[in-house]
Amino acid sequence: MRSPLTDYSSQALAVAVVLALLGAALWWLRRRGWAVLAVGVRPAGRRKLELLERLVLDPQHSLHLVRVGGEVLLVACSPASCGVVERVVTQEREVGVGERR
Repeated sequence: MRSPLTDYSSQALAVAVVLALLGAALWWLRRRGWAVLAVGVRPAGRRKLELLERLVLDPQHSLHLVRVGGEVLLVACSPASCGVVERVVTQEREVGVGERR
């Protein structure tokens, strides 16, 4: 009869092996350039697509203020679809989150 300590140690060893295999797979994929960890890393230069602000209207509907290149768009999203509501005209200065016009 096996003791409970042996059962726990074999389960812990199995979890450690699975985590090691996942880590090795991630390392291999990153070396090949197929996986990128972007936690806290911003690409060089200015981003082409940027979410400026989001307003939740109800659990299934929201408005998004999005910058695409140099253009700012107001996008409405629902469960059925998303669509551009308006192209927002901005002045020369940047429009950022929390700024008032």
